[in-house]
Amino acid sequence: MTDTPTKQENQPKAENIPSSNPNNEQRRGNRNNERKRNRRGDSKNERDSEWQERVVQIRRVSKTVKGGKKMSFRAIVVVGNEKGQVGVGVGKAGDVIGAVRKGVSDGKKHLVRVPLTTNNSIPTLSKGRDGAANVLIRPAAPGTGVIAGGSIRTVLELAGIKNVLAKRLGSKTPLNNARAAMVALSQLRTHKSASRERGISLEQLYS
Repeated sequence: MTDTPTKQENQPKAENIPSSNPNNEQRRGNRNNERKRNRRGDSKNERDSEWQERVVQIRRVSKTVKGGKKMSFRAIVVVGNEKGQVGVGVGKAGDVIGAVRKGVSDGKKHLVRVPLTTNNSIPTLSKGRDGAANVLIRPAAPGTGVIAGGSIRTVLELAGIKNVLAKRLGSKTPLNNARAAMVALSQLRTHKSASRERGISLEQLYS
């Protein structure tokens, strides 16, 4: 009797060709994109965690339009990282949360870099004016603390200043006082930068 070949013997041998499934490649691409998005989200959260936000004032305001009055909320927000950067923002929206969110984004657009000394104070005396508000800021010895009031204190604390004396000399409006404090902080210069601008040495500047 002759042996009849089986079905397995009749079938040709499959070559070792790597199977490429488009679905698997798509899944790998989706996983890689998700990892990239997670990394971007983590870095963004780290940047956002550096900033602190404090609401100075929330007021209900109205705008007269055709047919009546349109009510909304205005929020004054101070944003800072306590490392020499601070900003004051104003936001207005139909709800309080939206107004605060707009104030935070506006404050980050108007940041001011403050030069800090080793004692967490300011290098020199500075004056600022905005509208009818006058603010005087003076350096202080270590251990003095932040001697200020109102919105000026909030601006100085979020800027990272630990020892300072401040006095409000004009209007009591929180927004004008905060902006006047920002003007005073933006005018600060270190002794090294002042000597460089004037073209003299530090010894000549101190004398």
